[in-house]
Order: sequence, then structure tokens, then C-alpha cells
Amino acid sequence: MAVGSPSTAGCYNGSVDWDDVRHFLALARTGSVRAAGACLGVSHSTVARRVEGLESRLSTRLFDRNRDGYMLTEAGREMLPGAERVEEELSQIERGLAGGDARMDGTVSLTCCDAFVSSMVIPAVAELCAQHPGLDVAFATDSRSFDLSKREADIALRILARGSTPPEMLIGRVLAPVTVCSYVAIEHAERLDPSREGTRWIAFDDRKTSQLMVDGSSHPELPLWGSFGSIESVAQAAYAGLGLIMLPTYVGDTDARLRRLEQPDLRHVADLWLLYHPDLRLNARVRAARNCVETAICAHVQRFHGTRITDATLGPELAPGAGGVGPVG
Repeated sequence: MAVGSPSTAGCYNGSVDWDDVRHFLALARTGSVRAAGACLGVSHSTVARRVEGLESRLSTRLFDRNRDGYMLTEAGREMLPGAERVEEELSQIERGLAGGDARMDGTVSLTCCDAFVSSMVIPAVAELCAQHPGLDVAFATDSRSFDLSKREADIALRILARGSTPPEMLIGRVLAPVTVCSYVAIEHAERLDPSREGTRWIAFDDRKTSQLMVDGSSHPELPLWGSFGSIESVAQAAYAGLGLIMLPTYVGDTDARLRRLEQPDLRHVADLWLLYHPDLRLNARVRAARNCVETAICAHVQRFHGTRITDATLGPELAPGAGGVGPVG
């Protein structure tokens, strides 16, 4: 398999193994054997061994190693476009073969944006698997970007900012709005009253977006504090009494340890999308899994709108009969 013709190469002494080229591409894109290994699901030593083997077969050095990581040599840069063309051609062949597969036996891979959405989907997937015992599901909960054109996943559930659209090469459908609401941990609600000195907001690691959300809230005067990298860790910080938080209603409204602020500031800020590659639209397994996911999210759609809430979530000042504001319609 010819993937390039490095001008600096010596005597080429064998065929190129596609798996070695995959490792070359991952390392070229990440610059780190550990990051490349994480992308491929292998150890960093495997990446290093594969790349060294490829360099040996091509009799040329493809990377310079330094303290900042791995940098492509001139030969490596020359090889890169050819390797990417081969990658795309093989991906097209794989998608084409998979796209016309009418069998319900085999693997379908799904990636989901967070554990809370996963908890809505997995029970429905379990029912689908019970109906089709030959179906194997690979399920990843990960917010990072998956390349569906390379079949890193067959179906992706992703949250995109309101008004955004997915890449043109994918088929996408909005399943539900993502509505954000302001919450406080019930255990610390009295101490963390927004009118009290010392009360603050807890920030996600994207501080710029967190600050914009605070600026648009009913309490923009409260400072932003900390930096937390996930919905789970932000919720944990709230349980510990570190401050007020903003979470999607599908998370906060079902958490018995949290309740909405008196001024909850519900805002539709994003949408939950179901994405898949058009080459797989007729694949029986993917189509069945797609329908399964859509049905599961539809069953919980009120949670995304913020209309299905409990008295505990509302808090005593907002509970029905307390003279406060009722659930948002």
C-alpha cells in the first residue's frame, strides 16, 4: 500500500501495514504518544513501537522527538497527505459496506454527551438488545468530538449551542432543547441566599461562557468562583456548599439534593442533537438504534424543557400553594 513517497527515504524494504499508518496519523495529529494511544485505545508504548516499526520499514525518520513531543520531519509531512487519502478511502469502503447491511446481528457504536443523558438512553438500548440477542452495543460517554466519517461511532448524541448546526457531511436531528436553570444545594440554601454577602456562583472550566451566563442572570452582581470540568463536578461542588450553580434542567430538576432559586432564570441555550453519517442511514442496526435513542429522549423531553419538576426542586417558596410561581410552562 503506497501512502506516500518520502524523498528522504532510503531503500523501501516491505509493504506498509495500515495499522502502522493509523498510529502514524494519530501521532501526527496529537504530537504525543499518550494522546495518540488514548485516541486509538492502545498504550503509549504500542504507538511508539508501531511508529518506530514504520520508520524502520520505510528507512526514514518520520518524527523528531523533543521535550515538547513529536514533530513531523520533512519526510513525515510529505507522507501525511497520502496517508490521509488512504484513511478516507478505506473509511468510505467500510461505510459503504456497512451502509447496506440488513442484519440485526453485529455491533452498533453510540457516543453520548454525558452520563445523565446516558441514563435515559441505556434502559431503552437494553430493551432493544433483548429483542435482538445478536446485537452488540459499544457505548461511550464522552463529550469530545468523534469522527463519524471514520466510524469512531455510528451514532452520536451531542449538545450544540442554540442556532449551531452539525457538520455538513452528517445527518442531524434536534431531539430536545437544553434549558439551563439556577440551583442551590438544599443543605446550604439558607447560607447561600443570593441576597447574602459571600454568596457566589460556581464556574465551569469555560469561564468566559460561565461569566456570560452569570451576566444574564438575576444575580449578575455575585462573583464567579472556581473552575470545574464537568456537570458532575459542578454538582458535587454545590453539594459541598461552595456556591450557586447553573445546570441543565434534565440534571438539576431530578436531583433531590438541589432546588431551583427563587428566580430560576430558565434559558434555552443549546440543543441535543442526534447525529449519524448518511452512508449508514440504511444500515438495519444503526436505524434500529437510532429509533431507540429518539424514543428514549422523547419520553424524557419534559426534563429538557424544565417542565417536569418536583416540590423539592422548586423549594418551599415556590412550591404549589405557597404563593410563589408555579412550574414553567
